[in-house]
Amino acid sequence: MIEVQGVAKYFGRFSALRDLSVTVREGEFVSLFGRNGAGKTTLLRILAGLTRPSSGDVRIHLSGPRSPQEARGGMGYLSHNTALYGDLTAVENLRFYANLFDLALDEAELDKRIQLVGLAGREKEPVRNYSRGMQQRLAIARAFLHDPSILLLDEPFTGLDQTGTEFLKDYLSRAHGRGKTCVMAIHDAVLGYELADRILVIESGGVAMDVARRSVSLAEFQQRYRALVKERSDAG
Repeated sequence: MIEVQGVAKYFGRFSALRDLSVTVREGEFVSLFGRNGAGKTTLLRILAGLTRPSSGDVRIHLSGPRSPQEARGGMGYLSHNTALYGDLTAVENLRFYANLFDLALDEAELDKRIQLVGLAGREKEPVRNYSRGMQQRLAIARAFLHDPSILLLDEPFTGLDQTGTEFLKDYLSRAHGRGKTCVMAIHDAVLGYELADRILVIESGGVAMDVARRSVSLAEFQQRYRALVKERSDAG
């Protein structure tokens, strides 16, 4: 479970998050929507322990409540920035991150992880030679290398072709089916709706909509979301 209570984040005079509170239940898949600059990425980075809130509290419940920094080993973070080293091969990238997490993974296990993301036969090539979709597949293997209980996803479908999109969608669906907790920022209303148990809309640094997917059709959600964005845009 993830608990966010009264969180604010300031960058100088700019307020990225304002008194935001939300609870994500264990095993839940939450899709985050909102305009650029609404605060989605900032929230995910706080949850991942990559930045600290200016005020408020965040607790990650794994084996008891912990701060995001203390809970990093139980979380996987994936964004459109793959965080891969282009001069290294796929195997070398995974070995580097395995060492960071103090994981004792031999060559056979690393090869297995690469096969699972559909990169068998390309594992010895420098990652700079990979297409965008191939790099994102390897980033999936990197982010989930330590089998985290919580997956934090920041626009993970950005730049993927149809094949890559279908692969990642299936991968996340299966992870959710195994009980993983997922929080994903996304712009694609259809993908975000299809994957989610719950939909949150972040606007102006706060929660503007919070609905269970089963309580709203895709068409109704899209209509409400467009109306909300227009209202906030008109208000300046």
